[in-house]
Amino acid sequence: MQVFCTKQHANSDGNRFCIHCGEPLPLGVGLVVDNRYRIIRQLGQGGFGRTYLAEDRNKSHQTCVLKEFAPQVQEQQDLQKAKELFEREASVLKTLQHPQIPRFHASLQVKIGSKNFFFLVQDYIDGENFDQLLEQRQSQGKAFSEQEIITLLQQILPVLSYIHSRDVVHRDISPDNLIWRRSDYMPVLIDFGGVKQLPASQGFWFTKLAVNHTLLGKKGYAPEEQLRQGKVFYNSDLYSLAVTALVLLTGKEPQKLYDSYQGIWYWGKEINVSIQLETVLKKMLAYKPSDRYERAEQILKDLPSSTATKPPSTYITKLKTMVVAPGRKRAHALVSRFHNKTQAVNQAIALPVWMRPFAVSLGGTALVVLTGAGTWAVVNSVIRTITEFTVPAISLPPIPGLPNPLNSPVSDRGSRDINQILRRRQQLEIPEVFFTQFVDNLFYTKNPELQGRSLTSNPADTALRNEWYGIAEKLLNQIEQANLSTAARQKLGRYSLQDEAIWRRQARSGELGNYTIDQLNKDTNEKFDRLFPGQQRGKLNQRTFGQIWYAIAADQVSKVKGR
Repeated sequence: MQVFCTKQHANSDGNRFCIHCGEPLPLGVGLVVDNRYRIIRQLGQGGFGRTYLAEDRNKSHQTCVLKEFAPQVQEQQDLQKAKELFEREASVLKTLQHPQIPRFHASLQVKIGSKNFFFLVQDYIDGENFDQLLEQRQSQGKAFSEQEIITLLQQILPVLSYIHSRDVVHRDISPDNLIWRRSDYMPVLIDFGGVKQLPASQGFWFTKLAVNHTLLGKKGYAPEEQLRQGKVFYNSDLYSLAVTALVLLTGKEPQKLYDSYQGIWYWGKEINVSIQLETVLKKMLAYKPSDRYERAEQILKDLPSSTATKPPSTYITKLKTMVVAPGRKRAHALVSRFHNKTQAVNQAIALPVWMRPFAVSLGGTALVVLTGAGTWAVVNSVIRTITEFTVPAISLPPIPGLPNPLNSPVSDRGSRDINQILRRRQQLEIPEVFFTQFVDNLFYTKNPELQGRSLTSNPADTALRNEWYGIAEKLLNQIEQANLSTAARQKLGRYSLQDEAIWRRQARSGELGNYTIDQLNKDTNEKFDRLFPGQQRGKLNQRTFGQIWYAIAADQVSKVKGR
């Protein structure tokens, strides 16, 4: 297997550094850092290094984020300045204690190979960033509504007020640095790599990285004083937040909304909002810092009140790795190719209001999109032609509608139950699309009279919601009892006839020794029947129980090949 550096040089997966340019290569899955943090997968990559999802083996395998420091600079003074930026982020994060900012755990210096590496350890935020949410809306020809943007501003401005009160400026506010947290439906501000602790007497910051200014911030989102001069004020963040609001409102990049020649925004042309909100945003976007709001709390007083918004009926869902690292990752950059990435299929999925904590994630390296019933009808007809394998038939009940992600309903059992299920699913690395759909399928099969009706957060649905939780917990127990490999669990929801064809080809070519397809079928059936007694294998749903069957078979094949 080959791995690639950022310059696309090919290397053996056993290398720690690129043999062509010396750049540090991604840490391998399963590698334990500092005898404590086991790498689960890479989450993203920024200018100073990569971020990884890891489990803390000293804290009951709790998940966290490791942010690596590995800047691609050659000169010693550049490396020193980059290290200062990294150390500043660590020192600032230590002082920030806010529920909408990832909690800082530790900073590490670890020797890997012949070089020293530095890491920050932070909370893992389970949710989608607003860049990904916008992509989802755009797939339906929509963007965020004005009321949603007002709600977002009301929820995130207090966070800016807090960090500014600590003399901290973020400097990199944009849709991909705001995550909609699934556990409590609040926006979380991430990536403090560009933070600056402002001296109270100075009011702005200016530095140089060797002979070049260290100008942090995204073009289009950062104000002129930041991009051209390296100066930042508290209201530089307010400018970036206003641009973020316009991008979410319109679905267009900042360059499409601003006439750089005349220095004006396209109000009334590309940007159409109420007079009240336009007045607030215009002041936040003033060219001269002195013409903007000085503080975030001033904006809260001027914002028009938000009202409940009607949620869209469905979402086209995509499963991608949640980005908790700097840098915008557009969908087309993550969409996989057929042969060397994850195969994708499409379907509109909708979930009840109270089940939004389980709503399908929009971020991931494994992109899974569910197809419509028509495509599955074709697949099912093909499945029935296979005699050697007893693969399931397709039977998917209706799934209720997913509401707007900025509303905030609560479950009567509280977020503790939700978090426990999410944490277990996450630790097992079971794809969210697969897990949510499986539980919904079991629930509506057991309650056929509810098909077509969305569950609500009303007290009348308490017993039904609790029943859904019970089904989810039981399914997690069964998957744990299956003792599947990590790779098999990660692929749940993506097994298909192509896997069966590969195993068949391997058996015929002798790659499995004397092991036959019939024996694989027999061994898999025995284990499956122990886990799910009473399930008729000839009538299994290809997208639920059938995926478990395939995962057991995949592990059996791997076991035979490893003999």
